[in-house]
Amino acid sequence: MRRSGILMPIFSLPSPYGIGTFGKEAYKFVDFLEKSGQTLWQILPLNPTNYGDSPYQSFSSFAGNPYFIDIETLIEEGLITKPQADNFDFGKTPFKIDYEKLYKNRFTLLKLAFDRFSPSAEYEAFCKENGWWLDEYALFLAIKKKFGDISFMDFPKEFKSPTSKKVTALKLELSEEIEFQKFLQFKFAEQWTALKEYANQKGIKIIGDIPIYVALDSSECWAHPEMFLLDQDKKPTLAAGCPPDAFSDDGQLWGNPLYNWDYMKKDGYSWWKRRIGYALKIYDIVRIDHFRAFEAFYAIPYGDKTAKGGKWIKGPDLDFFKEITAELGKNLPIIAEDLGHITPEVRRLLKKTAFPGMKVLQFAFDGDTKNPYLPHNHTQNSVVYIGTHDNDTVIGWCESGDTSEVSLAKKYARANNDEGFNWSMIKTAMSSNADTAVFMMQDFLGLSSDARINTPSTLGGNWGWRIDAACTNDWLAKIIFDLTDLYGRTPKPTRKQDK
Repeated sequence: MRRSGILMPIFSLPSPYGIGTFGKEAYKFVDFLEKSGQTLWQILPLNPTNYGDSPYQSFSSFAGNPYFIDIETLIEEGLITKPQADNFDFGKTPFKIDYEKLYKNRFTLLKLAFDRFSPSAEYEAFCKENGWWLDEYALFLAIKKKFGDISFMDFPKEFKSPTSKKVTALKLELSEEIEFQKFLQFKFAEQWTALKEYANQKGIKIIGDIPIYVALDSSECWAHPEMFLLDQDKKPTLAAGCPPDAFSDDGQLWGNPLYNWDYMKKDGYSWWKRRIGYALKIYDIVRIDHFRAFEAFYAIPYGDKTAKGGKWIKGPDLDFFKEITAELGKNLPIIAEDLGHITPEVRRLLKKTAFPGMKVLQFAFDGDTKNPYLPHNHTQNSVVYIGTHDNDTVIGWCESGDTSEVSLAKKYARANNDEGFNWSMIKTAMSSNADTAVFMMQDFLGLSSDARINTPSTLGGNWGWRIDAACTNDWLAKIIFDLTDLYGRTPKPTRKQDK
């Protein structure tokens, strides 16, 4: 079944309080998707942001980002007042997120809501159902706050383990902060569940994202160090990243700890089963980031300044997915992010799992007619993108990309002066043989590099773009719908059976 959707991060939605949320603008965006003939909404990870404000560096693989809790909804519920909310400064630039001001002010405002909150039966049920991750996460953040939000590796030694006597004795002292963290997760889940249900009722499925690695400063590394390649002081022995390539002479040094796959295999991959099962509960479709690491992962000696000294180490490969499907069922709705250094072994793994891979048009025009990203080489069981959140917008790429590649792309897409280059590329992707097509919202708007979401291997200036509320209008929706319908990607009404 041919279908299409839009990649639009929650944080990029409009709102009067500094960052996109699960509020009314999110519901309006669902309506826009429906009017546009789209059946998919792809978002970035919903986890709390950590170092560099990246959703791929989080304090937890299960918790939700409190920034996404909608302030206007809390006002309607009587937990805070509008004057209270308006008293905080969340930034003066409506199209860019000021994370520093959010960090300084958002939690103070949310604490006012917590002070008025009376635990309900629903709250108690949520805490009980999610206690397997929520209890240690809330305790972890409460201890971090006590020590000034430092990394857990810098905790006093007696607090580096959740089972130490010092930590046990501290729970009573930190009980209010622990409950505050649980309240935030309850409100996050409550608002997200309502939004997802609304989208599903409109025929929109949510594509969520699982980062392949967890952050070093996370509740998982603090509470379950045995799952990672850490030394006795909980410092990594090896770190994650990518080798040098055409895009980076030094490679990419992510710094995340690597998994202890030998331990995980003995454990039956229980943590991963819970992680993927949880993701399939809160999303309709799950994109697994850096899929190739299950076949082999790049390991860099911890402390190296670049990724040049790394090496490839064999991963759990197909054994992992046999265990996952035995637990969660076959034909899982998973998209494999199979970009980067792809070997025949990775391709075989992708084929055996039968997960659709990704085809990115910005990687297609190197002059090789057999390039797998060229639309005429796309397979049906794949997802085509012009670019992802890690790419420039298509207009930005046109302006600053390799001139020979851009020239070939224009020739291939039959771009002309009667329409923007972005629309030529959108049509090219729409016409692909791939069953699924996903477009960045910025490309429908014809925005340049100022609207780029992320530039890999850089710190600062990323994850901040926000859309103008006026952009998601009926005029644009009609244009997108007509194109989507022309290429057979709109949802078709169920044919009534003959009586």
